[in-house]
Amino acid sequence: MSVQRVGIVVHGGRPGAVAAADVVRRWCERQDVSCAAIDVWSQGELRRDAQEEVGAAGSPDLIVTLGGDGTFLRGARLAAQNDALVLGVDLGTLGFLTEVPADDVECALDTIHRGQVTIETRLMLTMRASCPLQLPEGMETLLRYGRGPVLPPPPVRPECAVAPDWGVALNVTALNDIVLEKLARDRQVSLGVYLAGRLLASYSADAVLVATPTGSTAYSFAAGGPVISPRADAIVFTPVAPHMTFNRSVVAAPDEAVALRVLGHSGRAAVSVDGQLRGVLDPGDWIGVYAAPQRLRVARLGPTDFYGRLRERMRLTDAPATADAGVTPMWPHTSPPPEDLAHLRLPPPPSHVD
Repeated sequence: MSVQRVGIVVHGGRPGAVAAADVVRRWCERQDVSCAAIDVWSQGELRRDAQEEVGAAGSPDLIVTLGGDGTFLRGARLAAQNDALVLGVDLGTLGFLTEVPADDVECALDTIHRGQVTIETRLMLTMRASCPLQLPEGMETLLRYGRGPVLPPPPVRPECAVAPDWGVALNVTALNDIVLEKLARDRQVSLGVYLAGRLLASYSADAVLVATPTGSTAYSFAAGGPVISPRADAIVFTPVAPHMTFNRSVVAAPDEAVALRVLGHSGRAAVSVDGQLRGVLDPGDWIGVYAAPQRLRVARLGPTDFYGRLRERMRLTDAPATADAGVTPMWPHTSPPPEDLAHLRLPPPPSHVD
């Protein structure tokens, strides 16, 4: 692709990210490409909805994030609004989403500009709700304590039909997860959980979450959920500290919606999207979470080694009993795969064999 407009999302608290942003700006100047800072906010300002943000930035076709996975998620919500390509520049510590180290950002931009890039697509989530989401009065001030301003509640998508059984469609996308969680520390939230239109179970829990394969290594993983390849198409439901015997995750098909209804005797429940609080539900309210019609387009400059990154980032250790097993870092294939294995996605064989 030929890059025309670039939006940069910068973790302002990291000097390396600020320096890398200057590199991106200079590259844009040399290439005569417009460049705009995007999702910029300060303590005294209100944050904008993603659609407003990308419009103010001139609808960039490439969004470059400079930080860790949190910064990438900020860029992803913006890229989804404009079907833009997103490139994650890594300055974090435990990231699964970012692609290139900061020192290689200029080379990465050259590669993308020449069209020599692989585009990987990721499933995202969106939702409908029984009513538009709102934050109770005073909660925004509480949430600002020790952190930046919160995102506004998501607007309603006017192009989508409204029906009593189906609720209102919200202009929101999640790359990691959508979470319904308790507001009061001393009171769990009670929820009816429906998969593909049928009641799975009623839960009393700290939270329940619906995650993408990309988000399977985030909150869902911390809550005991499975690790799923980000290339897979699936929706993962995971309860958090449920007071019931069945505490397992459920992996649903991408065309199976997950609906969460706040039961009448429950306390209020907070709705978070990719870690950002976006509204509060009262007893009787509900949300329906399902695969978004659009997918995130991620720039990849080489094969993605998800499982190698999983081993490294999670610091996986081998069983003591295997200490003398002589296990190699990679399956020891040294020749092209036979015909019956030609469809498999495998790392390239080594260029030479000792």
